[in-house]
Amino acid sequence: MSQVRLLVGTRKGGFVLTADGRRKDWTVSGPHFGGWEIYHMKGSPADPNRIYASQSSGWFGQVVQRSNDGGQTWAPVGNQFVYEGATRPHKWYDDTPHPWEFKRVWHLEPSARDPDDVYAGVEDAAIFRSQDGGQSWKELPGLRSHGTADGWHPGAGGMCLHSIVLDGRRIYTAISAAGCFRSDDGGASWKPINRGLHSQYIPDPDAEVGHCVHHIALHPARPNTLFMQKHWDVMRSDDAGDHWTEVSGNLPTDFGFVIDVHAHEPETIYVVPIKSDSEHYPPEGRLRVYRSRSGGNEWEALSRGLPQQHCYVDVLRDAMSVDRLEPCGVYFGTTGGQVYASADAGDTWTAVAHSLPGVLSVEAQTLP
Repeated sequence: MSQVRLLVGTRKGGFVLTADGRRKDWTVSGPHFGGWEIYHMKGSPADPNRIYASQSSGWFGQVVQRSNDGGQTWAPVGNQFVYEGATRPHKWYDDTPHPWEFKRVWHLEPSARDPDDVYAGVEDAAIFRSQDGGQSWKELPGLRSHGTADGWHPGAGGMCLHSIVLDGRRIYTAISAAGCFRSDDGGASWKPINRGLHSQYIPDPDAEVGHCVHHIALHPARPNTLFMQKHWDVMRSDDAGDHWTEVSGNLPTDFGFVIDVHAHEPETIYVVPIKSDSEHYPPEGRLRVYRSRSGGNEWEALSRGLPQQHCYVDVLRDAMSVDRLEPCGVYFGTTGGQVYASADAGDTWTAVAHSLPGVLSVEAQTLP
């Protein structure tokens, strides 16, 4: 029987949760790197034993960790991510005479074909690639040097490159607060893909860049169809991001951070509405996941098993994931330290962890 492994990054360490295909009884391993912020953990689709983790500390700096045995043991990789002294920014050393500064690795995205091929998105707004399992890294400089970069500005969480979606040589990224960008040539060149986005708090609400995108997702069977949770608005594109339309429909609020797509149904998507950009908790104190089976506009609330009163947690941008089993499993974590699992595509939910540190990321691995 297949298994599921959940990789949970928190503000005080990483945790590994495992269950068999029934997804009822879970074991918890951790904390790994106790006391450190683990911004993101993600396993390689090409090797179920390979996991990467972004380990960060305001005092000791940034480390990329790698496990080759499913999270049982770890080793740091990527000594080019160097931190010089307490309270000072990280330095990135490449072929230039003077290193430039960055704050942390927000997102790690392993390739589906090679476990040694992995991408990293960092703050401030850059993308790196390693082809030797994280031992060495090279920036894809065409993005950071794009002609629109003067119009990029940090969101409330910083100017972070937080989403990387891979489709062969095509790469999608999202930056807060710059917008979405696409490369059709493996990262050599990039184009903004923000037509149709509207943001009321920037000088030109319809500008080419400057939009605060919170997360993007796609189904591999439809690589030209993208879904987006923006600062406000849930959006959809059917032409690889060249044009976007709003699909917020009947959501109680269209502010939120996460968005994900059902593993087997490309038109089924999930979001977690948050009351507003100043009140980061569920509307009415009721934690509800919303599901659309039509690719947006028509949404249904999924609340069975979730707290429906006095709930004031947040669900951050990398804190939702789906597995590949049938029926599809859906998972998310909260800033209150709960991890919720649904083994029936969202119809019912169970808390599989109750008292972790605040959850920053959740990634599901489906294991043989």
